Amino acid sequence: MSTKLTEKKDVETGSNKKESVSSGIISSAKPSRKQVEDLEVKDAQMIFQTIWHEIEQDVGTENLRFPAEIFWLNGAPGAGKGTQTAFIMEFRDLTEKPIIVSELLRSPEARMKIDAGLLAGDREVTKLVLNSLLSPEYESGAIVDGFPRTKTQVECLKLFHGRLSELRSKYLGTFQESQFPKPRFHIIMLFIDEEESVKRQLLRGERAIAHNAEVEASGVGERWELRKTDLEEDAAHRRYKT
Repeated sequence: MSTKLTEKKDVETGSNKKESVSSGIISSAKPSRKQVEDLEVKDAQMIFQTIWHEIEQDVGTENLRFPAEIFWLNGAPGAGKGTQTAFIMEFRDLTEKPIIVSELLRSPEARMKIDAGLLAGDREVTKLVLNSLLSPEYESGAIVDGFPRTKTQVECLKLFHGRLSELRSKYLGTFQESQFPKPRFHIIMLFIDEEESVKRQLLRGERAIAHNAEVEASGVGERWELRKTDLEEDAAHRRYKT
């Protein structure tokens, strides 16, 4: 079937624009910003619903035990997340180490993306985070370092808060009430400019190389993780931007 071009008057601007007509369906050449945003939200809903269904299948709704309080810590590399983590742990009397998203991503595919300064998929990251939060040691509280990082992950986080609120309402007044506390989320964003971030990433790489050489020579201690973004300036810039 041939495709025709028709002119349509723009109601708001009064200008003419051409649209493609195929099989009687009119479609713009480029979707509007709102259409893109709506699609992203729907994707987040699909991702979250799929993950939640899998969790319920594996654990069972009645056995869900998420942390009573969660700190969502974000910031570009070198912004000081480690320093703030120590402060939060002392302030809130948390003893378990934080959930560091980059450490959860150990699959070869995810590792390649991280080394290139890119992000892993939203579904993979979100599922790893939610599964980690179910660990018994985080029941009283948890710090999550590096989530959310994308708009889709932000939407998933909103849906997660909403689902926990629903469970709280459902079990309020029952013998399982204490198992489903009112969710307390704290969003913390740290800022640093790009040049300083890159400088700190490369400095961390230099220190890691020196430390690992010392461990290799002495046979004492543990090697530090060394990422491509700690060694190459271009990768460090890409990591900052993502």
